[in-house]
Amino acid sequence: MIYTPISCMPLKLFAPYLPQLNKQGIGALAASDLRVSIDPYPEMESGDLIELFWGDCYVASTLLSESDIGYTTVLHIPESFLQSGKVKTYYRVTKIGSESVRSPSCKVWVKLEIPGGHLVSTNGEENQGLAPVMFDEAVMRHGLSAEQWVNGVHISIECYPHMEVYDEITLRWGDIRMDLPALTEEQVGQDIDVHVPATLIQEAGDDSHQEVTYCVIDRVGNNSRWAPVRSIRVSTGEAPMSKG
Repeated sequence: MIYTPISCMPLKLFAPYLPQLNKQGIGALAASDLRVSIDPYPEMESGDLIELFWGDCYVASTLLSESDIGYTTVLHIPESFLQSGKVKTYYRVTKIGSESVRSPSCKVWVKLEIPGGHLVSTNGEENQGLAPVMFDEAVMRHGLSAEQWVNGVHISIECYPHMEVYDEITLRWGDIRMDLPALTEEQVGQDIDVHVPATLIQEAGDDSHQEVTYCVIDRVGNNSRWAPVRSIRVSTGEAPMSKG
């Protein structure tokens, strides 16, 4: 039987990972200070050279010292290397007198564009790139009467910049919030029709200036902030609930 010395056995490396990974990828906030973590590997030694690659580009490296042995190595990705799209990151380890060994890859989705575009509002809470919700003209002009709300109301959300599949829209009616299903491919590039149920309108109650708005969070956690508010008059009165 032939034994292979441990020093001659190939390195067993683990794929790198990104602690800042949000939902399905990396968004604009994480991109400003993106870090890649590399777990300790067997036969980790002082003098090992670790080189990090983003796509096929070398981005950073470190030479291990005795104090690094047994600990996670953290390397930074310069923001200038980041572009929206799919990318894989990996690293190479070179031991003194040995050839480099490449790690498995970690595949990442990067999206730097915020739904609605980057914020231009001074207060940081409103995104002017999102259009206010739209009601039927009669509701916009005269408000929502006690006779109208019992079947709910339809509103429209205009197509917005950087709209993509899996975007999640949250509608805010007064203090009540309603989460909509994630967008499908068929909905991208189209206005979104939303039915606000009567139960939600009733819970929010009467208001001469009911504020209605929405925000969007995409698949990597980019938050659009709120669209400019649309105010309408709502009078629920004592009208009975529709069973239809």
